[in-house]
Formats: sequence, structure tokens, C-alpha cells
Amino acid sequence: MKNSTVWHLLRRNISKAQLAGYAVANLVGLCIVISAIQIYRDVSSVWDSEDSFISRDYLIVSRQVSGIGSLFSGGSQSSFSQADIDDIESQPWVRRTGKFTASNFGVGASVDIGGRGMNTAMFLESIPDEFFDVKPREWNYVPGESKAVPIIISKEYLSLYNFGFAASRGLPQISESMIGMIPLKLSISGNGQQVWLPAHIVGFSSRLNTIAVPESFMEWANGRFSDRPQPDPSRIIIETSVPGDPAIEEYLREHNLEVAGDKADNGRAAYFLALVTGIVVAVGAVISLLAFFILLLSIYLLLQKNREKLQRLMTLGYRPADVARYYYIIVGCINGAVLAGAVTAMLVAKHFWSGPLESIGVESDSPWIAIITGTVIMGLITAGNILAIARNVKKNFPRP
Repeated sequence: MKNSTVWHLLRRNISKAQLAGYAVANLVGLCIVISAIQIYRDVSSVWDSEDSFISRDYLIVSRQVSGIGSLFSGGSQSSFSQADIDDIESQPWVRRTGKFTASNFGVGASVDIGGRGMNTAMFLESIPDEFFDVKPREWNYVPGESKAVPIIISKEYLSLYNFGFAASRGLPQISESMIGMIPLKLSISGNGQQVWLPAHIVGFSSRLNTIAVPESFMEWANGRFSDRPQPDPSRIIIETSVPGDPAIEEYLREHNLEVAGDKADNGRAAYFLALVTGIVVAVGAVISLLAFFILLLSIYLLLQKNREKLQRLMTLGYRPADVARYYYIIVGCINGAVLAGAVTAMLVAKHFWSGPLESIGVESDSPWIAIITGTVIMGLITAGNILAIARNVKKNFPRP
């Protein structure tokens, strides 16, 4: 009887329109926030693929070559000194860097395809293993023990051979799975020595436009076949911590550096995606915050209208907590319904955008992070509502 009396006294002045406005505004804001988080996670999952069209983490950087200055400088103007590398590593958008170590000796290759022998001069490079996008099991070389030199080449080189050289010469085209079976020999010469070493291609890189060998082979070969000091690297690979950061492009421009391929554009796409997602989440957060103040204003006005009733309740022996409890129930029910509605709307939207994303090879991520984020947000909003209600009820409750 006591509880029903309090509820009967308080509910008369409750504005259903104000509560509905709060619920709708909060629903819209929360839907925007968790939907933006989910679609960002779904789209950004493509960054884990090394063949992704928005692969974001690595930049292969070299100096711009202009004029004929390098003909007289011996290439020193196009290399990176240790001071240059230290300066790059000090930038806030750099996670780590790796040096391209070039062969400091003569390299030739001989291959027999379809009964036709071919010989060519070539080059070799090596970089730290952690910068490769492929991890073949045979990627190791021990001088005197390994049967063949493992090589990783760019996928573009195989395409050039199949659709350029082979097509024009009537040679057979080769698949990635078959090319490792083709006998390949390397001619290594320098320092008054020459040896022929068996080699085989063990992988193809989409990230690196080079002919790569293990660092252990490069160190051994440079030490044995080169009588010149190892030059500074002319290319370095950078793993970025903030892909697409405008500071990257500004730094490269100021230092006359250029990026191989379209990695800079891919980084800008990743940065743009993160920026748009942040803006959308911010808009949703502002809407939710405005809804929060709408509810506070509604409660404040409601308490002003019920001031006389609160005095009567005090006379009957009620405490501020007894009155606030009913507002807690209202807020809790509304916020629970808002959370359920927002999660449902996000899952429905996810169902519609998952199809187009899967058609381009992008797998959707789990929605649990977005759901947990929405739950935390609504928990914070509910806690804020409860604190504000308790404060306002206590403030408006007449003191004896």
C-alpha cells in the first residue's frame, strides 16, 4: 500500500513525451556509436591480409633521383646514412625500420626452361626477416651445409615473365607452385673468385619489389666475394604506427623521399577510414550526451512540479531514497530498452553490409566488442542518471 501510494503520487506529472524523446535520442546516438565501431572493425580486418588493397603498415622509402648528379657522386647522394635512419626512427609515426642490404659482388643467373637456356645478370638484396609478408619454411642458409640458396621474388616479376617475356618468345608460362621446381643456378663472383650455387624460388612477395635472399647468405657472400666496404643502404622499409598520418607525407616531401608503389595512397585510405569513423562516433556520442541532459532536465522539472508532493511524503515519513527509487526504475527500464534496441539495430545493419564486404573478400568481425562497448556506455549513462537523480531528489526534498 505504501509503495503504490508513492507511485500514484509521483507518476501523475511524469511527461511521457519527454521520456520518449530521451529514449529516441539516446537510441539514435548509441546506434551510431556501436554501428560505427562495428563497421570500422569489419573493414579494418582487411589490413591483416598482406594482399589487401589497403595494406597499411609498411613503406619502402628511397631518395628521389634527379639530374645526373649520381653519375659523379657514385650513388652516395641516394643512400641513407646512419644519422638519416636515426632521424627517421625518431619520428612519432615510425614503429621500426629495416635496411635493404644490396649484394656487393657480381651476380648472374642461369635457368633452363622448356629446353631453352637463359642467362642474365641480376641483383640480390636482403632485409630483416620480420619485414617479409611470406614465411617459407626453407628460408635459411648455412654456408657449406644448405643445398640451395632460397630466393623470394616480387609477384610482379612472375607476371612480367608470364605475360611479357614468355608470351613474346613462345616460352611456357609458369605458376607459382611450379616455379620452385625449375633448376636455377647463381653465379657469384668478386674478389678474384667465382662459384656457381644452386638456388630455388621459395616464395613471392606482394610487399617487396626485389629479389631477396636470407641475411645469413648476404653476410657470407659479401664477406667472401667483396673487397669493398659495404655501402649505406639506398632503400629502407618503415613499419608505421599511424598509417596515413599527414605528417608522413610532409616528412617525405621535406627530405626528398619517395615511396615505392601506391602504399602512400593506401595509408591515406586507412587514415581517412579512421578519421571518418572517429567523426561518426563523436556525432553519436554528442547525441547520447544531449539525450542525457534531456533526461536530467526532465527530472529536474518533474521534481519542481512534485515539490508539494515531496513535502507530503516527508510528512508521512518517507526518505529521499524511497522517492528516488522509482526514478531509478524508470531510467533503468528505459536505458535497458535503448541498449537492446541499439544492439538489434546494429546487428540488422551488420547483416546488410556483410554481404557486400564478403563479395570483395572482407570477412566480418565479431560484434561482441561493439556490444560490450554499448553496454559500457549505457552503464556509464545509467550511473550518471542515478547520481543526478539522487542529488536532485535530495536537493529538492525538504529538510526537517
